Amino acid sequence: MGSADIVPGVSGGTIALITGIYGHLVEAISNIKFGFIKPLLKGDGRGFINGILEEIDFKFFIPLVLGIGVAFLTLAKVVTYCMDVHTALTYSFFLGLIIASAVILFKKLNEINLTNIIFAVIGAVLTYVFVSLNPMAAHHSLIIIFFSGMIAICAMILPGVSGSFLLLLLGQYEYMLTALHELHFAEIITFVVGALIGILGFSKILNYLLKNHEHGTMAFLIGVMLGSLKVPAVEIMNSTGLNFSGLFPCLIVAVIGFALIIILETRFDYIE
Repeated sequence: MGSADIVPGVSGGTIALITGIYGHLVEAISNIKFGFIKPLLKGDGRGFINGILEEIDFKFFIPLVLGIGVAFLTLAKVVTYCMDVHTALTYSFFLGLIIASAVILFKKLNEINLTNIIFAVIGAVLTYVFVSLNPMAAHHSLIIIFFSGMIAICAMILPGVSGSFLLLLLGQYEYMLTALHELHFAEIITFVVGALIGILGFSKILNYLLKNHEHGTMAFLIGVMLGSLKVPAVEIMNSTGLNFSGLFPCLIVAVIGFALIIILETRFDYIE
């Protein structure tokens, strides 16, 4: 998830989906209601510990957050290098990942009806328009970084919606990547606090939709993924000039990415 979230156009939520932890992730986040703060304010240490253990799934979050953190610190330079030096091949791989993820979501739909088709079309159109926007010029004050983190994290847990691309549109992507490389703690902490507040609120909405309107939500997410394909497709066309000699290796890499996700989904889909 951390590796995917670094890349504009690729979603960590997609990785959570194909590895079978997506529902658990959304529910675990939405279960955090901060009820443990009340006994803490009363000086009730035992009540605080019991409350925090009840609300926060540490067995799930500790390895997940550590994995994401390690990816952010170690792979940020690798991913940006690949995007700069091997642009077409890198985005071809992402293209394969996204298509495979849409196929996996499609398999989870019990039926194809007019309502699901409408939701899918709406998701595709909105995402296509969104990724077609030009990045806006923005300042890098702590308050802007705070709200950027709050907004971007909501996209990061949605399959097919790239939080990094949203940061790119907000004009904060390269700045935050540099802050991560150079360990600018004020900017990093501000971003993380904004992300925590954003994800705690948004996860409750998403959890409700998945539990009460699962098929409509899934259909919408399929559309979101299909709409987001414009990002890697444009990068591939710009880098290869649509020459066969350049497109053929891209096709091979896209097929590898597609196959990898299908294999991972087969391996991990048993996880509830």
